[in-house]
Amino acid sequence: MSIYAISDLHLSFGDNKPMDIFGATWENHAEKIRENWNKKVKENDLVLLPGDFSWAMYLKDTYNDFEYLNSLLGKKLLLKGNHDYWWTTLKKMREYLKENNFQNIDFIYNNSYEYNNKIIVGTRGWQDGKTQEDRRLIKREIFRLGLSLQDGIKKYGDDKEIIVCMHYPPFNSYEEVDLSYIEIMKKYNVKTCIYGHLHGETAQKEAREGNIEGIQFRLVSCDYTDFDLIEVN
Repeated sequence: MSIYAISDLHLSFGDNKPMDIFGATWENHAEKIRENWNKKVKENDLVLLPGDFSWAMYLKDTYNDFEYLNSLLGKKLLLKGNHDYWWTTLKKMREYLKENNFQNIDFIYNNSYEYNNKIIVGTRGWQDGKTQEDRRLIKREIFRLGLSLQDGIKKYGDDKEIIVCMHYPPFNSYEEVDLSYIEIMKKYNVKTCIYGHLHGETAQKEAREGNIEGIQFRLVSCDYTDFDLIEVN
């Protein structure tokens, strides 16, 4: 059983917003993902999708995007991204999946999952910035990450490897912003963190990956991975 990750699918089957306006690399990107997915993922595998899944504005308009995802093999865990405006309460989203018989999808939202002796946790995160509002939102996201980590340890024990999922990169370029994402990950002995959000050559060129403070970081935005899934375990 394997764990894979791919972020920022930006699906729009129910909302005509083609991604190829951002460059030729995005042409037929959903089919590229499907083809790569089918080559790797087995029924019992887990796929982590840390944000920006659908362009839909409301949950009721996500049907075609979830139908696409549901048709692919494996269990899928979704995290909220900055463009997932359709995202609502965990209760409402789970009810929607159940009503539409989407049986192999769930959400990371102040909660946690155990898979193959590993704990999966996460939060959306927030972009770096100098404003007081940015600081407030970063503190909120750190708090939510803490809730997810505590939930995982309470339910599954403190002897399992932890994988953190975030949408925004867990780094800040401004020195005055408290870089506490890494500190809380170190506190709970996190070994792996995946994130998305970054698109385009300029932003992705500056992405931080590899071993930082004992944690392995990986950018999994789909245009960065050539629309392929990355194995994270």
